[in-house]
Amino acid sequence: MANGLFAGIPVRDFRAALAWYVRLLGAEPSFYPNDIEAVWQLAENQFVYIVQQPERAGGAVNMIWADDLADRVAALAARGLEPTEIERLDGVSKYVYRDPDGNETGLGGTT
Repeated sequence: MANGLFAGIPVRDFRAALAWYVRLLGAEPSFYPNDIEAVWQLAENQFVYIVQQPERAGGAVNMIWADDLADRVAALAARGLEPTEIERLDGVSKYVYRDPDGNETGLGGTT
């Protein structure tokens, strides 16, 4: 079993995607490995990154689990991001956000 995560999201336009993910994640990247990648550390040994790969953009599906789901959804709304879908099942909610390329990032937690 894995002890960490390094999840990648391919995008077409690195600069446009960077601005969107700063709004989504609420912070500037933790580091830039090169000119076409940006990495955010979400927790110990857990990272998400965007990479300019136009030929692969739009197919990523990720979910971030949050203990403070309502607060995070409210913070995203304050930053101008609204979910494209909301799923609820047995006390668990998932708010789906899509970047300009169509990549999906879900924010999930108990409600």
